[in-house]
Amino acid sequence: MSPSLPLVTSAERRHRLGRRHGLAPSARLATVGQAADAVVALHATDASTVFLSARARLADEGGPAVIERALYEEVGLVRMLSMRNTLFAVSTELAPYVDASTARSIAAKERRTLLKHLDADGQGLDAAWLAGVEAATLAALDAHGPSTGSQLSAAVPALRRKITIDRGKKYETETGVTTRVIRLLAADGRIRRDRPRGSWTSSQYRWVHTEPWPALPAAEARAEIARRWLRAYGPATEADFKWWTGWTLTDVRKALAAVGPEQVRLDDGTTALVSPGDTSPEPAPEPWAALLPALDPSAMGWAHRGFHLDPIHRPALFDYAGNIGPTVWWNGRIVGGWAQRADGEVVWRLLENPGRAAEEAIAAEAARLAGWVGDARITPRFRTPLERELIA
Repeated sequence: MSPSLPLVTSAERRHRLGRRHGLAPSARLATVGQAADAVVALHATDASTVFLSARARLADEGGPAVIERALYEEVGLVRMLSMRNTLFAVSTELAPYVDASTARSIAAKERRTLLKHLDADGQGLDAAWLAGVEAATLAALDAHGPSTGSQLSAAVPALRRKITIDRGKKYETETGVTTRVIRLLAADGRIRRDRPRGSWTSSQYRWVHTEPWPALPAAEARAEIARRWLRAYGPATEADFKWWTGWTLTDVRKALAAVGPEQVRLDDGTTALVSPGDTSPEPAPEPWAALLPALDPSAMGWAHRGFHLDPIHRPALFDYAGNIGPTVWWNGRIVGGWAQRADGEVVWRLLENPGRAAEEAIAAEAARLAGWVGDARITPRFRTPLERELIA
């Protein structure tokens, strides 16, 4: 490693996080789309994560209705199965790049898998049958408007067809094709998730027929994702980017090479990548506290997170599969976790001592979050030890 490389300290990385991720008060953003773009994409496996992650980054919080309007009326934000085969919410400006870089290959794999299951089931179901079911499903959406999977299954008899997966094996299962066909149509960009049944915390989405995203060259799209990711998460490593995207190492290296990142030194003696010219010292923003939801991008943006998370806290904050739960932040560091009890109270616990000023700011942030959530109840899909303890 050359000592002439610019140095970016862990403190400066935390300064960048607070400012570029829209978490410091002076850096908060005007629109939901800007909040998503600030971190490239918002995790959407949990319906509530999109709302809570956006809320934390908005200058004028407004309430859940602001985010619902962006998702379902303005359609400035859409949920897509994409990086790491995970559901994300991205701005409609970025969506064609996510589609071409990642979702297209996922859709192709989903189709191959479903056709393989149909063929193995022995009922004579093939690509032509699947195409007919897809066409009938889209026609039902055109006729009936936004519909849940159950409503589509009622309207399209073929969706009620059962197939056997892994016939003859001890883990043989019989399943309907509704969920699989809907998943495939969504991956292909021919339908999208619309307003759910129930509140904003519900994942029982209605579906609407939509036009596929404009076709873009995959290499160009991957380069655009790399450019945006480096700006949001740099300094970061090739390994971080590969983990975040789920792409092959070849695609990762080609995308990064197209951007032309610069190398910097980190204060642990390793090197990392930043956007071209992005090597200037990062001044500290004003002090800030945040209560971020499970799977928030600021916690999930890197494979290696030592600059903002003490490894000793991992057992309390992560589930067995590596999913992080709700976190408490102070000035770019994760210092604890939080949960919402059945009566609506937001409770939190510090895992280290950040000082009196931090505790006061965190308490104020918890009260602000509780007021914003109102009567809704937040239960993360992936339960972590600390979150379970807090609600007990």
